Amino acid sequence: MKVLITGFDPFGGEKINPSFEAVRRLEDVIAGAEIVKLEIPTVFNKSIMELEKAIIKENPDIVICVGQAGGRFDLTIERVSINVDDARIPDNEGNQFIDKAIFEGGENAYFSNLPIKAMVEEIRKGGIPASLSNSAGTFVCNHIMYGLLHLIHTKYPAVRGTFIHVPFIPAQVMSKANTPYMELEKITQGLTLAIKAAVENKEDIKAVLGTIC
Repeated sequence: MKVLITGFDPFGGEKINPSFEAVRRLEDVIAGAEIVKLEIPTVFNKSIMELEKAIIKENPDIVICVGQAGGRFDLTIERVSINVDDARIPDNEGNQFIDKAIFEGGENAYFSNLPIKAMVEEIRKGGIPASLSNSAGTFVCNHIMYGLLHLIHTKYPAVRGTFIHVPFIPAQVMSKANTPYMELEKITQGLTLAIKAAVENKEDIKAVLGTIC
């Protein structure tokens, strides 16, 4: 089995992006699966193009994209992506799409086909905060998740995939009072556990991970 896992380059004035910093520290084999790591640009459209190139080259069984969610305190496994770009800030090439479909004619939303609740529970068993998220935002994180799931539904039906958001690391919050963070080593450990659950669970578990609001 092969798992392709991606992280983004820094964006929004940050000098580091914990998503790829954690990804590149992953072991090369997890739960018997080969791990292929890739940094992708925080750029609309180009990120999806780079991801598809890697899918064609590597022929992975599982694809997990990882991104930074400053302000969240835990690892959040994303359930759903929506077909809209609505950027609060420009991407790394100055694009700032507002109310724009990612794929014209694409589904309004796609749901992950990985065992996302099993992934959350596995991370929590490792003593690392994790939760299920129902919003990947409307910036490049949602863009790449939607792109990934659109590719799965239209071209690569054998692939399973999702997106994981990770918090800031300590170096990023030195001047951000009262902002949550997580040690980089813990993020990498959490991603390792998420991959393990994705590899070992063909079907998801039934667990109460929903929210009231």
